[in-house]
Amino acid sequence: MIDTKSNSINNLNKISIAPMMDCTDRHFRMIMRQISSKALLYTEMIVAQSLIFSDKKRRFLDFNKDEHPIAIQFGGDDPFLLSEVAKMAQDWEYDEINFNVGCPSPRVSSGNFGASLMNSPTQVAKCIEALKKNSNLPVTVKHRIGVDENDSFTHLNKFVQTLSLAGADRFIVHARKALLKGLNPKENRTIPPLRYDIVKKLKEENPKLLIEINGGFTSVKQCANALETFDGVMIGRSAYKHPLRWSPIDEEFYGERRKVIKASEIIFKLIPYIEDHLSQTGSSWEICKHLINLVESIPNAKKWRHNITSKSISKELKIKDLINSAKDLENIGH
Repeated sequence: MIDTKSNSINNLNKISIAPMMDCTDRHFRMIMRQISSKALLYTEMIVAQSLIFSDKKRRFLDFNKDEHPIAIQFGGDDPFLLSEVAKMAQDWEYDEINFNVGCPSPRVSSGNFGASLMNSPTQVAKCIEALKKNSNLPVTVKHRIGVDENDSFTHLNKFVQTLSLAGADRFIVHARKALLKGLNPKENRTIPPLRYDIVKKLKEENPKLLIEINGGFTSVKQCANALETFDGVMIGRSAYKHPLRWSPIDEEFYGERRKVIKASEIIFKLIPYIEDHLSQTGSSWEICKHLINLVESIPNAKKWRHNITSKSISKELKIKDLINSAKDLENIGH
């Protein structure tokens, strides 16, 4: 079992890939793990109540051992339920627990969790205490710089300090406020302006706290610049839409020897994984919907993606088709 404390706290993961609903499932994580063996990966957010009362807990919790280091993200506002899922996270050997206080979804907010919880720091502190008390895993918090009109630096600073006293080990700060009134989740990722200066001030005011920044990072160079100020950088949509853009991560931030990572190589390596998934009545589209993002900026990339997409959705894609398509990419050096 991985030493979680040294992996996530003492030897901080400088780069992480953000939890994203409908994106960062176990299949995407397996693809991303071919690109970086070091970056911290996250599950999609799992609502504590849904997990507790589900008769398909394995579907929520299961992951491949190759996905380490991996953090599980929980949403909720009930300390009792969170204490129960904390035990599950430890039993399943996750490396870290993350608590979501940043999701701006109306459905999430109506359940009084996600970004709306920034208005209730005392309740969040109780949740953090419950997660810490019932596992030996590091517990981190992902949050915004504010929510609606409650967006002063004083509130943000007090919020973080309150959670630190409750035992939070690291703070992943999305450098935008959340506007729960009038914007949908997609708009909340782009319309509220990025305020890196606010997160920088938060770090300056709390130099002993681990502060990781999130929001708008699209290149390795941007991340390197941010790491001069912050303890970590979380990459979001750019890692999902352009995964190969991040192939230098291990060399740049973890001292690994540079490897040329190609789409064809990743597909070939994943063939046994895909075969196993199909043997368990899984569909090829569940994997290929992520795989197609590997192929871009080459001749006929759109045609390649369309071919894989249409065959996967119609359930006509065979393993030999995928192998042949990877050979086509290999022949042009991709």
